[in-house]
Amino acid sequence: MDPGCAGAETRQQVKDQLEALILQMYKSNILYSEAVSEFKKRFIITVLEENRGNQCKAARQLGMHRNTLSRTMHELKIDVRPLRAGAKRPPRSARPAVTLEKRLVR
Repeated sequence: MDPGCAGAETRQQVKDQLEALILQMYKSNILYSEAVSEFKKRFIITVLEENRGNQCKAARQLGMHRNTLSRTMHELKIDVRPLRAGAKRPPRSARPAVTLEKRLVR
C-alpha cells in the first residue's frame, strides 16, 4: 500500500470522527465558543504532553510563536507544570562540576 494513500485514508477517518463529534456537540447544545475553547485546550495539551511540557518545541509543532502559545495557555488556564514532572534540571549543587578547560572545549 502506498504510504501517501494510507495517510490520506487516516486523515479522512479523523475528519469523519471530527464531523461526528461536532454533530454530537451541536445536539448537546454546546455553544460554539465552548467547543472552540475546549478543542484548543485539548489540542495544545496533547502537543505539550508529547513534548514533555517544552513550550518552544510545542509551539514549533503547532506552527505558532512561543509567545502566542504562552498567551493562549494563559487564556485557557493550562498549567504546564504537571507536564514537566521530572524534566527539570537538577540544581547546580547536584550537577557534576564543569572545569574551565571543558568550557573552552565546548
